[in-house]
Amino acid sequence: MNLTTAYLCDHYSGKDSFQIAEPLLHSYGGVRHFSGLVSTLKCFEANTLIAPIVSEPGQGRVLVIDGGGSHRCALVDNQLAALACQNGWQGIVIYGAVRDVALLEKLPIGVLALQPHPLLCHKSEGGDRDVLVSFVGVNFKKDYFLCADSDGMVVSETMMS
Repeated sequence: MNLTTAYLCDHYSGKDSFQIAEPLLHSYGGVRHFSGLVSTLKCFEANTLIAPIVSEPGQGRVLVIDGGGSHRCALVDNQLAALACQNGWQGIVIYGAVRDVALLEKLPIGVLALQPHPLLCHKSEGGDRDVLVSFVGVNFKKDYFLCADSDGMVVSETMMS
């Protein structure tokens, strides 16, 4: 069965572990409907941890990045998204910016972000992996289930079917 956010809302909204994201993120990847278990990263205007993470086998996971909502630079570009594709990641959700939008649209991966920005962030160290991150009205934790499509994004503590 191909799960949609509308179907999941019809069957799970009102449950304690079910969260519906505020519609603040825009789709930039070549795939609009994606789902998987969550891995998280918290970093602000620094993307040095992203490449090592998306170089690991994604096993159908979704990387959720809390970039602090920065509008000053992009955390993810087409090269990082392509690396994620090659390693089996289903999507990247960024509370921040992306760049290379025309190229991202050609990649077979879901990418959600606040907006585009042409400047790639600086390569400074920093960030925390697999910690609780919160944005767009949702708490994201490692191994939560995320589903996103053209209608929005939903997150649950457990896999939904």
